[in-house]
Amino acid sequence: MKQVPYLLTPGPLTTSATVKAAMQQDWGSWDGDFNRLTTGICERLLQVAGVAEGEGEPYACVPIQGSGTFAVEAVLDTLLTSDSKTLVLINGAYGQRLARMLARRGLAHVVIDKGDYAPPLPDEVEAALIADPGITHVALIHCETSSGILNPLEAIAAVVSRLGRLLIVDSMSAFGALPVNLRELNIAALISSANKCFEGVPGFGFALIRQNLLEQAAGNALSLSLDLHDQWQYLKKTGQWRFTPPTHVVAAFAQALQEHEQEGGVAGRLARYSRNRDRLVAGMQAMGFSTLLEPQWLSPIIVTFLSPQHPEFEFMRFYDEVKQRGFLLYPGKLTEVDSFRIGCIGQLFDEQIDAVLNAIREACEVMGVEMMGVATKPSEANHV
Repeated sequence: MKQVPYLLTPGPLTTSATVKAAMQQDWGSWDGDFNRLTTGICERLLQVAGVAEGEGEPYACVPIQGSGTFAVEAVLDTLLTSDSKTLVLINGAYGQRLARMLARRGLAHVVIDKGDYAPPLPDEVEAALIADPGITHVALIHCETSSGILNPLEAIAAVVSRLGRLLIVDSMSAFGALPVNLRELNIAALISSANKCFEGVPGFGFALIRQNLLEQAAGNALSLSLDLHDQWQYLKKTGQWRFTPPTHVVAAFAQALQEHEQEGGVAGRLARYSRNRDRLVAGMQAMGFSTLLEPQWLSPIIVTFLSPQHPEFEFMRFYDEVKQRGFLLYPGKLTEVDSFRIGCIGQLFDEQIDAVLNAIREACEVMGVEMMGVATKPSEANHV
């Protein structure tokens, strides 16, 4: 059989053989065994977020069918009203997408847009909130994978909490590998999905939301299928999803959660992903490639590299050459510079990182791209 390429992307990603095998069983979506599977998943996710037990406002885990974008839109549709005004912190495509969701829904919002590769800073958020008392919510992308930047969640959360606003965190590509305690950070809602750092497969997302906010959200949603209040109430009453769940995906995720715990949970996953990033960056820099971001902003999720300024470099040929050697890279998503991205998450270990570096070296040789010293960084004025 042809070797399936490793996915060096921010999800979907390469999963373990045992996660894939978990999808071989069929499940009845109303059956008690499947309901217990769903309950166990929700309990485990609350444990990872540090809010399964303890004093303070309880949180609920609400799964929702579809991609991570479905889950983000469901949270906005459920929690926000015509009286809300949201400050959206943007430094890439996913912050822009969140703002477009609010615009489509006709919900009031303002933005701080830092461009492609600078993080929103706490003092900027504080100034915006003080200047506009009408802002009720702040929305932040935890890890903006269009550039690979890891945004300063803890510092921003402290500002938002101190000024009495509600924080919504899109942690699609970070939750499960970056430590987050919802209660300590006073986060109103955190959103993620099955096919990211927990190393499941695509098919559903989930939101961890303060229960008092869900209780107040009855009737808010304009969408029937994206109404998380109704989904939560139905789960509580029956143990079932309101509409047909992705049963095989849920079973795979239950297996992925077991493997996440066996690896050491968040700490274990973060250690491996960080090692992947460090090994990858060192190897790429040795070949002459430059990272888009300064070291302090590099996430352990995905790294953006600048395309070499060489007449023989063409991304799609480079992509195909690397693919022939067993790896799928990720195109760039920046507006100002040519770039490409390499993910650090999924079933990737030293062996795979070393192999993709060899594949990239060979691809450059085949293309006639002499790498040493030909990659260039944007103006330092573009960096923080």
